[in-house]
Amino acid sequence: MADNGKKSLGGHWPTGAVIYQIYPRSFMDANNDGIGDIRGILSKLDYIEKLGVDGVWLSPFFTSPMKDFGYDVADYCDVDPIFGTLEDFDELLFRSHARGLRVIIDQVYSHTSDQHPWFEESRQDQNNPKADWYVWADPKPDGSPPNNWQSVFTGSSWEWDARRQQYYLHNFLRCQPDLNLHNKSVRDALIDVARFWLDRGVDGFRLDAINFAMHDPKLRDNPPSNASHPTRPFDFQNHLYNQSHPDIPIFLRELRSVIDEYSGIFTVAEVVGPDPLGEMKAFTAGNRHLTTAYNFDFLYADNINRETIKNSLDGWNGSDDSAMPSWAFSNHDTPRVLSRWSKQKDSNSAKLYLMILLCLRGNIFLYQGEELGLPQAGVPFKDLQDPEAIANWPHTLGRDGARTPMPWLKNAKHAGFSEKKPWLPIDQDHERLSAEQQDTDDSSTLNFTRRILALRRQTPVLREGRIRFCDAPDGLVVFERSINSDHLICVFNLSNKPVEWSPDGIQEILLSTALPIEHTKGNNTIPPLCGYIARK
Repeated sequence: MADNGKKSLGGHWPTGAVIYQIYPRSFMDANNDGIGDIRGILSKLDYIEKLGVDGVWLSPFFTSPMKDFGYDVADYCDVDPIFGTLEDFDELLFRSHARGLRVIIDQVYSHTSDQHPWFEESRQDQNNPKADWYVWADPKPDGSPPNNWQSVFTGSSWEWDARRQQYYLHNFLRCQPDLNLHNKSVRDALIDVARFWLDRGVDGFRLDAINFAMHDPKLRDNPPSNASHPTRPFDFQNHLYNQSHPDIPIFLRELRSVIDEYSGIFTVAEVVGPDPLGEMKAFTAGNRHLTTAYNFDFLYADNINRETIKNSLDGWNGSDDSAMPSWAFSNHDTPRVLSRWSKQKDSNSAKLYLMILLCLRGNIFLYQGEELGLPQAGVPFKDLQDPEAIANWPHTLGRDGARTPMPWLKNAKHAGFSEKKPWLPIDQDHERLSAEQQDTDDSSTLNFTRRILALRRQTPVLREGRIRFCDAPDGLVVFERSINSDHLICVFNLSNKPVEWSPDGIQEILLSTALPIEHTKGNNTIPPLCGYIARK
């Protein structure tokens, strides 16, 4: 294996790191087959480095039948040919490390593809060596599924298998059978997977849907949720028994014991659910679990206001010894933030949301295209690829509109992403927001992103300081970040009207989305959809 260049990075990730999420299928296509690939990412490392992020997170690139676009893994320890080779990945690690960029990768431990060799063996009969590696259960006397559990996407979580004469559990698609992590052999096999990638030189893992990783062995029925506006069978239930099992931290401690054999490894849990705080803290408690966790508070929020921000951050304000949290406003699973929170969908709104995100206490995940201010793309039904969107059309927006290819060039075929028709169409509105177009425009969202990332990198209080929310007039969100005697105040006007207000004690404005830098107490008007960071 080639030298991965990791030694040049030092031992630990910076506190409050900013990580750029790359969805490989849609980032850059180097071999012109319409699908992004690892060599495409390699070709854009200068762009990523210039952004000023600390590292990248790569969504799955493993061998897969791509029924869920890589989250249905058929081989945890190889690269799917559509993305390249292991040698391509090794080169990506080496060249990223040479630029000071760390690399974390997805690990999907709750389920595999039904084409994974483990499942193909498990389903043969009830007595083979891997018979208990997945969640199997007998039918009820009337032949119906073992209980009422519903999958995230398509109705019942149970699928009948004629060979085993049993049902298997799938919390997601029926082609994604759930692993049985109550089985120590399964946990050991997954830890071996982690070791494979750690030995190659990765800098950490994002653990996909980790609170789905264990089920209730008694298979008790979930109670109803009393949801006010359910759109899927999944929404009708309170998911007490098919997720969030109290033994999940046991597996995380086992994983951590191996991770600690390596230097400077960052681990983040994705925690899905309506009340995630307890799990986030359990998954990150002390020095025996994961580095951090993030939830969907912001990713599922239909709007942004003081209560939304404060309620999410209050449990992670730095007043105790709990882990540093992580936050994201957009990712590959949810509609883009600009379309969820802004009627205008303009650069002012995009800059404002970026400033709020990058002023929060915690590690930050920035999704590809967020730095360009991309809105959710429109994808006609005939072009949909996402099984969730197809199954629930038109009641959910689905995920395809957040996964369309990056627009690199304004006046090029397929916006410079590929010479061939991309796997998802490129929204025409995205082409005018191309990276090329914005690179030379000092007022662009892209260059604003570079400025605020540079400020965060150079300002320890933004990375590490505590957070305290302040009283302010309606429409404003105001909080202070502080370390010892160093104080910053972050002021955001989320309304569509100017607000007359100025905090006491401002010495200088460090960065603003719209205000002139000389704004002082003599000019107290904060324009609509405007924010600034000031030193006190």
